[in-house]
Amino acid sequence: MTTASPTTRTQDPSTTPLDRLTRLLGELSGPGQPFSPEALAELDRTEAFPTEACRALDAFGLRRFYVPAEHGGALESFDVVMRLLRAVSRIDLTVALSHGKTYLGAAATWIAGEPEAARRLGRRIADGTPVSCALTERHHGSDLMAGEVTARPAPGGGWLLSGEKWLINLATRGGLVTVLARTDESGGPRGFSLFLVDKSRLAPERFTHLPKVPTYGIRGADISGIAFHDAPLPEEALIGRVGEGIEIIVKALHFSRTGCVAMSLGAGDHALALAAEFLAQDADGGRLALDPYVRRELGEAAAGLLLADATGLVAARSPHALAGEMSVVSAAAKAYVPTEVDDLIARLLHLLGPYGLLRPDEPHTGFAKVERDHRIIGIFDGSSLVNRSALIEQFPRIARGYAKGRWDAEGLAEATNPHAPLRPLRPGELSLVSSGGCSVLAGLPAAVGELRDLAARGHASTALTTLAGRLLDVSDRLHQDMAAIRFPPRAVPGHAFRLAERFESCFAAASALHLWLGAAARARGPIPEAALLACLVKALTDLEEPVDGADRTAFDELAEAVLSRPPTPLHSLLDHVEPTGSQQGAAS
Repeated sequence: MTTASPTTRTQDPSTTPLDRLTRLLGELSGPGQPFSPEALAELDRTEAFPTEACRALDAFGLRRFYVPAEHGGALESFDVVMRLLRAVSRIDLTVALSHGKTYLGAAATWIAGEPEAARRLGRRIADGTPVSCALTERHHGSDLMAGEVTARPAPGGGWLLSGEKWLINLATRGGLVTVLARTDESGGPRGFSLFLVDKSRLAPERFTHLPKVPTYGIRGADISGIAFHDAPLPEEALIGRVGEGIEIIVKALHFSRTGCVAMSLGAGDHALALAAEFLAQDADGGRLALDPYVRRELGEAAAGLLLADATGLVAARSPHALAGEMSVVSAAAKAYVPTEVDDLIARLLHLLGPYGLLRPDEPHTGFAKVERDHRIIGIFDGSSLVNRSALIEQFPRIARGYAKGRWDAEGLAEATNPHAPLRPLRPGELSLVSSGGCSVLAGLPAAVGELRDLAARGHASTALTTLAGRLLDVSDRLHQDMAAIRFPPRAVPGHAFRLAERFESCFAAASALHLWLGAAARARGPIPEAALLACLVKALTDLEEPVDGADRTAFDELAEAVLSRPPTPLHSLLDHVEPTGSQQGAAS
């Protein structure tokens, strides 16, 4: 098997990184190549790590996009690396998780902001060293402050690290591991610190790789663990300052959760494309695709993916544009997008019937693998429950900001315009909680007003303004309910989680509306609105608001768009309001 030829060509500087990676992945998906369906199916069957596929991504230079430009890499805009990871996930989620973990593992070092440590790590990543992130432990799950791995001062300087981390991606194959360890016996928010452990500098008896954990999906990924036995670490291994571990890792999760969103979207692209291809070429000569029920279900699934896409795009740009609100944005996106894609896959599986459950090497390949692989995304870097808890804790701030009409208009415009240059990423602006609330929803009343102005000029339909008005009514009631929530610590009432789910749906729909309005402003004239109509109908349906049957015809139009171009993925709201490919220009 060879992977050199596609990556050794002279790169066209006029194309974007996403253009080049997409073209390369197409070439590497041919017979005998590491991304071919046959090769990926065999790796899944044997539960083998995708070594050749990861090497091909290394040869392309994907690792450079995991390192900020100021530390020697190619990462200037966070949304670029998200698009790249999504492109890989669109072909195989196991490869994306295996390779992309390095970015997630390194994020804590970028956030801590120590320049020399960041440059050292940047050089190691560029040289091909994978980076893991070891947070969870066998008996404590997502409760990071219950962790028992300890780091204590060593005689003569440095630290001694002891204990076991488990269920860790790249724990065995990662040459560097970011480890959260207890540095104060009493624990608490200031009782933990982060360390970047270089396994190549440890004696073999100082650490043990734990066995690979068999998993339902992503079977070839290195999901294992690592145990440390008084492993000596130098002073420079400390990331940030002593006691800052929880604070730094929570901020790093703003990035890693958004990375998970990108991978989830890639899996959604893949599932929708496979389903559309099957429906258009089924054994009855494509007649299944003509069935009104099938088309309606397919269109509703596509609308769900467009809502998830709008959420993901805003989340990917917000570390630059709305950094102070990332505690809300990342939690909402991570809770919403994997759940929505799980629902999409389940809906499509219902349409495919037994064909959706065949082995990956059977005809109509891959759907069963996508279904299995994607289930893990909702758990990585905080489950939906964990992220909704993070939202609930911020309900009072979010509700106050909404009631006062307090929102960052400039930041919101930047977050919802994929053509706008992003301001430099400033990790120091990240916070544990949002002081200003949530601009995406606080800006919804103004967005609906703008839409009504467009309608008055004949540039938007009555149906669209009616649906948007209903979304605003739901949002108003929701924030009133959020403001009324009261509970003691660790006693969150069950209905608060339902409010968090409703908040996520409103966030997604508002993101879609902001994106559409931005495109309309740039077009300065009427633009297609079928995709946005479908998004609003889907969101209101999910919010259990009554929707007219006539409005649901938007799903039929969306199904036609999906079926007319398989297997091309339907992966951006802007595909339907601006010339195809224009949204990719932001990734240059």
